Amino acid sequence: MALHLIKLCVGAESIRDLEEWIEERMRERRRQKLPQEQLHTTRMVPKRVEELLDGGSLYWVIKGQLACRQRLVAIRPFTDGEGISRCHLVMEPVVVPVSPRPYRPFQGWRYLTAKDAPPDLGDGSASAAEMPEELRRELASLGLL
Repeated sequence: MALHLIKLCVGAESIRDLEEWIEERMRERRRQKLPQEQLHTTRMVPKRVEELLDGGSLYWVIKGQLACRQRLVAIRPFTDGEGISRCHLVMEPVVVPVSPRPYRPFQGWRYLTAKDAPPDLGDGSASAAEMPEELRRELASLGLL
């Protein structure tokens, strides 16, 4: 069964903001003739790599809500130029909105089991997927979505 990660999406105001950031990074990678993959650098290397790569995703918390996810395709530990161990989380550059859920701030990342992961929007909730993100966020905060 897949295992997931949760991480704060610092600086993003919305799912669209995250998508625009990813699009800009992909354009830059094309200009540099680099592989079309999205990398997120983290300090700690997850210990449960096999479970994460068995269909796992990185779930993003945006403005206090679990808002979307990206499928994990690789986890690459490396040492940076200053000799510090780090890790690239490699994700598909496709953002999938999920049923919003409040989430408190935290540092680093956390594991999320498949049974605790929110469903994707559009999986039986097409009307919610069509709502503007701000409306979904407000309805979720009121416990109505």
